[in-house]
Amino acid sequence: MDIRNAALLAACISSFLTPFIGSATNVALPSIGREFEVDAITLGWVATSYLLAAGMFSVPFGRIADIKGRKKVFVAGLATFTLGSVLSAIAPSAESLIVFRVLQGIGGAMIFATAVAILTSVYPPAKRGKAIGINTGAVYTGLSLGPFLGGYLTQNFGWRCVFLFNGFFGILGLLISLLYLKEEWADAREERFDLLGSVIYALMLLSLIYGFSEFKVPFLIAGFILLFAFLIYESRREYPVFEVRLLKRNLTFSLSSLAALLNYAATFAVGFLMSLYLQYIKGFDAQQAGLILISQPVIMALFAPFSGWLSDRIEPRVVASAGMAATTLSLFLFTGITMETDLKMIIANLMFLGFGLALFSSPNTNAIMNSVERKFFGIASATVATMRLVGQTLSMALVMFVFSLFIGRAEITPEYYPQLIQSAKLSFTIFTALCFVGIFASLGRGKVRT
Repeated sequence: MDIRNAALLAACISSFLTPFIGSATNVALPSIGREFEVDAITLGWVATSYLLAAGMFSVPFGRIADIKGRKKVFVAGLATFTLGSVLSAIAPSAESLIVFRVLQGIGGAMIFATAVAILTSVYPPAKRGKAIGINTGAVYTGLSLGPFLGGYLTQNFGWRCVFLFNGFFGILGLLISLLYLKEEWADAREERFDLLGSVIYALMLLSLIYGFSEFKVPFLIAGFILLFAFLIYESRREYPVFEVRLLKRNLTFSLSSLAALLNYAATFAVGFLMSLYLQYIKGFDAQQAGLILISQPVIMALFAPFSGWLSDRIEPRVVASAGMAATTLSLFLFTGITMETDLKMIIANLMFLGFGLALFSSPNTNAIMNSVERKFFGIASATVATMRLVGQTLSMALVMFVFSLFIGRAEITPEYYPQLIQSAKLSFTIFTALCFVGIFASLGRGKVRT
């Protein structure tokens, strides 16, 4: 196996597993709660701890990878992620499970920060978009298959099997990386690591994500203060953990990152909303709902490589903007959802949404990676991951806020079904507006190639 194919296979395995475990765990939470007899808040931390850890450490590990070597950090990430998965599978308590989930998140951060950067390092610009497209297809497949496959494993083999599944394929990815990836790709080897900037960044993201997730105003205020301090501090550093100057002088990088954030914020909670709709309103069980929801990732996985290939031949902003427009239209169509909406229309619109996401994501990532120098590949790769994590959290936070307006903390029973529909309508309206703004962010990035 040559180094390009090995890098692509290892990246795709890891890029599937890291988002898969995040979404699959949500399905397993009721079973975990019953076994450990814990409250909803503790269960929430079982899910959130992974997302928080991954978000906090992605950019610092991206910088470390640029300095010390991307293969080194990638392999360490796979090993840490696999260890966290196996330990989670044998966790004796909810508290230990949360700790092991943090370990998983740290490993995930190392993978997020290096997988795309390695692909960008081994593939020439003319073939880079296709490789990134295949990898993006793996990300979205893992993200979207999580609820269905996680539900199947939990229902038939128990929730611990979800983590064992990740551990097995993590070992496979680790072996491929150790056997076939021979280079280190450290393009900023002579530069220093910014420890203080990394600490400020981690605390800033912790405050913002926790504040958005729980609607804690003091944490949000602290997060924005730390964000302001981080931007000032990093702009004055010779070797910052995050090259803030990229945002100022590189319009393609900054607007592409903004477009990614808006896209994830507008689309991540769609699966959550439609899962509730299909099970509560339409009366399907978890596996049946999963089979319906799989129509979206199938289209995404099919078209992501094609859109990546297409962005190698025409300007990425053209392809990505078309994808953002298609995504906006599909979200707008969901605003008309009712209790009587035909199932065929739902499936068709999920497929249309999958097509829009596939058309946007690969070219957008290609534009980000092609807009920076080689020594910033790790930072750029970590930025893509961070935009995804923050966008996902914001998406869920918006839905929870809307639910608090219409449903409150009541259990979703038939008497609350009309409020569930109202919540879905308002959520899709907000998502449509976010995605509409994203079209202009995508169009405004300028040309990647001259």
